[in-house]
Amino acid sequence: MVNLRKKLPPLTALTAFEAAARLSSFTRAATELGVTQAAISRQIHLLEEDFGFPLFRRLHRKIELTDKGRLLYAAAGDAFNLIADTVADLRSEGADDELAIAATISFSHFWLLPRIAAFSRAYPEIKLRIITQDARTSIEASDVDLAIRYGTGTWPDGQAEFLFEDEVFPICSADYLATADPIRTPGDLINHPLITSDIDDPTWTGWDEWLAAFSVKAPKRARGLRCSFYTEAIYAAMNGQGIALGWNRLVSDLIRQTRLVRLTEASIRTRAAYFVVVPARRPKKESGRLFIEWLREVSSSAE
Repeated sequence: MVNLRKKLPPLTALTAFEAAARLSSFTRAATELGVTQAAISRQIHLLEEDFGFPLFRRLHRKIELTDKGRLLYAAAGDAFNLIADTVADLRSEGADDELAIAATISFSHFWLLPRIAAFSRAYPEIKLRIITQDARTSIEASDVDLAIRYGTGTWPDGQAEFLFEDEVFPICSADYLATADPIRTPGDLINHPLITSDIDDPTWTGWDEWLAAFSVKAPKRARGLRCSFYTEAIYAAMNGQGIALGWNRLVSDLIRQTRLVRLTEASIRTRAAYFVVVPARRPKKESGRLFIEWLREVSSSAE
């Protein structure tokens, strides 16, 4: 074992290399591994120093494997896949049928958790584990059985199945509406504090896009609270801080509970949709199939 360790490069550096080679990007590798791009570059530089030759060609806006880099990637990929498959087999032997479900904070908080008790009542033998995270990590490289994501449905780490689209409209609290100036058209909204959230997703609908759909130009310096997460924006709206954009699938329960009020009939359809994603190279669990069927039933009944 000692001799074997001396022959192998550092595992951290090899992991960074495998991710960068598979994704053809230092940036995407950093996102997958939850580190900075500088950390990925540093690990690969150390690996290249250790080998004494380059593994990548650094081109304008992209990277390419060298011939020796391709040989290393083929070996590393086969080795990592073998280890991952073996670990998955070991974990499944004699283990409870635990189903690990990943979702964003907002989807988990506003849609999934209020409904998931119904699934547990229908299938009490299935143990659930909810993994809430806004940072998207590879489900192939984790123990997640399925992930609920918003986007275009094209992700390299799994097979995506369409769940539902959504619509977006302005919302606020009843207390705010009672004291605010009248809001009859989308153009009236720019006279109010508009609550925003910092979401690094080009398919997510923000105020600029929403207002532009009704030929309204968003003010350059709009009043309103800026939040880090969408959940914070919704709670700010419920507490009377101003007006937020409500995604129907996420805020419909709050509207029924009169904790939020929909403003105007104006709305736009989302450019992307919600999908359930399952690992492409891992056997699908029966509990996962049952959960996806339940997701479809619940989402279709809410339409």
